[in-house]
Amino acid sequence: MPWYVYLAYFFGGAFIANAAPHLLTGIARRPFPSPFASPPFRGLSSPAVNIAWASINLAFAYLLLARVRAIDLRQLSHVAVVVAGFAIMTVQVVRSLKRLRASAPR
Repeated sequence: MPWYVYLAYFFGGAFIANAAPHLLTGIARRPFPSPFASPPFRGLSSPAVNIAWASINLAFAYLLLARVRAIDLRQLSHVAVVVAGFAIMTVQVVRSLKRLRASAPR
């Protein structure tokens, strides 16, 4: 399989990981940082904006996981690359939120 398919799978997993916190906080009707906040990535966006951002992330994940070349869930190498992208993005999200909370005024 070409290398770019693995790259697509990796970023597909990353987009799913990025969608999760935005979708969950949007459903919970709580504000959450997004690229559309003021200031971007530091301020809080409304629940509706976060649900929209999660939907965009899920659309990109779909394009990368199903349209570049459909992922075969029975192939360990395919799933491992998606999980790696998911895990690395999850760690990055947690680190970013930790930095934001540390710099927030008390």
